[in-house]
Amino acid sequence: MKYSESEIRQYVAEEDVKFLRMTFFDLTGNQKNMSILPDALDRAFSAGIAFDASAIPGFGDELRSDLFLQPDTSTLCLLPWRPDHGRVARLFCRILRSDGTPFEGDSRALLQKAVDDAAAMGVSFAFGSEMEFYLFRRDENGEPTTIPYDRAGYMDIAPEGENVRREICLTLEQMGIRPECSHHEQGPGQNEIDFRYAEPVKAADDAVTFRTVVNTVALRNGLAADFSPKPLRSEPGNGMHINLSARSSTGEDIMPQVIAGILSHIADMTAFLNTTPASYQRFGSYKAPRYISWSSENRSQLIRIPAAEGEYRRAELRSPDPICNPYIAYTLLIYAGLDGIRRRAELPASADINFYTASEEIRSQYKTLPATLADAKAAAKTSEFIASSLPRTVVEYYTK
Repeated sequence: MKYSESEIRQYVAEEDVKFLRMTFFDLTGNQKNMSILPDALDRAFSAGIAFDASAIPGFGDELRSDLFLQPDTSTLCLLPWRPDHGRVARLFCRILRSDGTPFEGDSRALLQKAVDDAAAMGVSFAFGSEMEFYLFRRDENGEPTTIPYDRAGYMDIAPEGENVRREICLTLEQMGIRPECSHHEQGPGQNEIDFRYAEPVKAADDAVTFRTVVNTVALRNGLAADFSPKPLRSEPGNGMHINLSARSSTGEDIMPQVIAGILSHIADMTAFLNTTPASYQRFGSYKAPRYISWSSENRSQLIRIPAAEGEYRRAELRSPDPICNPYIAYTLLIYAGLDGIRRRAELPASADINFYTASEEIRSQYKTLPATLADAKAAAKTSEFIASSLPRTVVEYYTK
């Protein structure tokens, strides 16, 4: 909901909000917060609240250390797990330099620019994520272990996990986020919750909020949530399946061109979607893709087209990790799709095969995702597409 500054002041007074959590993200998508009291709102709206950017990797050094947080008034949300008396509300923030110009490392602003660039071409995108995570027990000192909370399998009924997922979904609803479904995943203690699609910036906001809610609810239940790509080496990894759709103002079916654009640039994007060495241990097993391909319904593919009609028709990218920065991920997917539209790129033939059982002769006909993080960084570093889509400082941070 779009609030005015005066409406936010009124809301804060009427709802007994005593702390406003000014929220932003570092380049890797880790959430950062600064809490202010209501009497600092006027300064936040007008000039922004200063913070030391040199303490955040990739944000600058001691020579230019001051950046400012300015609230996005459309993102006001109470944190339902905080006390009712002296409530805490969250506001996502723009990151500005001292002269009021946008900071080039503000990944949320980068995504908004990509949305605006798409709109200028008469194209709109929507995203929805399916995020997997493990729930582990904590030891007697409260430290996380790698002991799964349960030993259930895919879509099994596991009462402990069911209760935690229920609490997560109810908390998300209180925050205005619509989870579509939830279930136990393949790994012991592994879970998945899927979101309804939304416009790109809200979809990324929902994804980062989801991670915060899961971590918070897990801690309240004496557990530890783990979104990392391969928390248990012999079990399935965690994926973030990104569902996307694109529409043209002319009514033309542009999805084939969008998918073709993503396929042509996916290798260069991988360092931003899969950011740790463990990310590459996931590829090629437990339904995680390795080959650059697409097909309908086939879960061994990089991109699959789920069986759906009308507004639910979409493409599902299956390679990203849940720890990636969704603002940067969606930014790159938009620009790759737009490039496919501009070039009127032709979608290659679908790979209607099971890559997990296909012969080496067949598999050798397909290109693969980078095999290591070093390979992915090398591809990104020399990519004209990446250089044209992201600021140089962001690229350097990811490829150093």
